[in-house]
Amino acid sequence: MTAATRAPSAQAWAEAFAEASNTDPEIEAHGKYFTCSWLLDADERSYVVQVQSGRVTHVTVDSGPLDVPYDFAIRAGVETWRGFGEPMPAPMFHGIWAASFRRDMRLEGQVLVLMQNLRCITRQIELLRVVGTPV
Repeated sequence: MTAATRAPSAQAWAEAFAEASNTDPEIEAHGKYFTCSWLLDADERSYVVQVQSGRVTHVTVDSGPLDVPYDFAIRAGVETWRGFGEPMPAPMFHGIWAASFRRDMRLEGQVLVLMQNLRCITRQIELLRVVGTPV
């Protein structure tokens, strides 16, 4: 795989992210009960990732606040998300807990759903090193 690069458009990134997630062996192994919708909010853009039994069924780009429901949100600024997309992230850009303690990342909504799916969500965030960052 190549180093992370920025996607040419929001929709192209959404498609690449869904493909990477749906073909990832780790998510396939752990994702049988991975069913939720979550918001990746990057200030300039937002994405609602809908997952059913470990497969991304749809990624909505820049939905309105009431258009697509989600269980929880992971919100961070552009620079934080770009840090996650580096092939070897700097300290505090390697995981959502580190970024929420030391960077501007916020976890909101039904955190229980996040915790129930933590390994798969963590793996999806790690896939930013493959598909690039959403902003």
